[in-house]
Amino acid sequence: MTDALSAQSSIYLPKGFSFSAVAAGIKASGRPDLALIEAAKGTSAAAVFTKNRLVAAPVEVGRESLAASRGRVRAVLVNAGNANCATGLAGIKACRQVCQETAKILGVTAAEVFPSSTGIIGVPLPSEKIVANLPALLGSRQPTKQKFLQLSDAILTTDTRRKIASVKFKAGKNEVSILGVAKGSGMIHPQLATMLVYIMTDVAAKPSELKSMLRDACDESFNCISVDGDTSTNDTVLLLASGQSGARVKDSSVKNKFRVALSEVAKSLADQVIRDGEGVQHVIRLHIEEAKSRGEALQIARTISHSLLVKTAFAGADPNWGRILAAVGRSGIALDPSKINILIGDQTVCRNGSSCPFDEVKAHAELARPECKITVRLRRGRNSIVFTTTDLTAEYVRINADYST
Repeated sequence: MTDALSAQSSIYLPKGFSFSAVAAGIKASGRPDLALIEAAKGTSAAAVFTKNRLVAAPVEVGRESLAASRGRVRAVLVNAGNANCATGLAGIKACRQVCQETAKILGVTAAEVFPSSTGIIGVPLPSEKIVANLPALLGSRQPTKQKFLQLSDAILTTDTRRKIASVKFKAGKNEVSILGVAKGSGMIHPQLATMLVYIMTDVAAKPSELKSMLRDACDESFNCISVDGDTSTNDTVLLLASGQSGARVKDSSVKNKFRVALSEVAKSLADQVIRDGEGVQHVIRLHIEEAKSRGEALQIARTISHSLLVKTAFAGADPNWGRILAAVGRSGIALDPSKINILIGDQTVCRNGSSCPFDEVKAHAELARPECKITVRLRRGRNSIVFTTTDLTAEYVRINADYST
């Protein structure tokens, strides 16, 4: 079904969307930092947001706008370099101002303009710079790959590369395209992963239909990755459907194909975020097997992936399985440690919760690879998950120690 899916593959532009980006002077580097997605009239939308109790102004305004517009979006306005978080009522006012000014130029309601911000927390949003650059931003929008790539670059912060996933599939006589773009490198944790994600499609769907499918896709992707265990204040995954392909998800065959394609796009973007994690040298695929429930498996995976001792062992390619076992033991799950088996690659390094003979050189070589599989077999039930995490390196510390200065 899928014709392409990766940042390096062909980009399939769904009908009904235009893009643009400019440098508004928000980033100290002077690089492009203000981006726009314009959506055709009638575009429906659904979003999921951070679970952090501290949320940025654009998250508050975005939630309110989706409710007020009943899930209709005509424009997405994204700024990078400033999170507009912990900025009080002034931050809310600034966010609403840029939405209102954008709406005036486009001739839509302010509730149809969806805001997003990413960057430093606690710094007032320079709304005057954004407003001053809106005419140039909106005046240069086009439905082209070049403009989409400009948007993809403009939303990045500490990222080192674009994150794009694209899929198309046949739905009877119609062809449906899905295109996703993300930013995210640090503060990645499964509630959502700390990122901004925008997924566009030309299938026709109600906001309620999109919401259900988006939640399922996030559970399988963005909620199964972690770089550092921090949950951001600005996390947003937005799904937009223009309806211009002629295919409708109320048709069960279209719905099934769309679910699969949406999941593939989300998983690809999540994987690209992990691979671009700050200072990451090793990507670890944690296979938590034979758990009583998916929730139990997730809790254990998160405990392992957030352990600094485990993550530094990953950084050194040290097959110190005892750190993994200890993390499982403190996960809060009432399990029997004597039943746990741990494998590095295809080699058992811990059997029945105790040491067993294994080839340490082989285990070290496995962990030294750019990507490694670690299996924790609980022998408690039939539920399994794959959770992706990373090592913790000195480069991560350097990036984040110097971030605001």
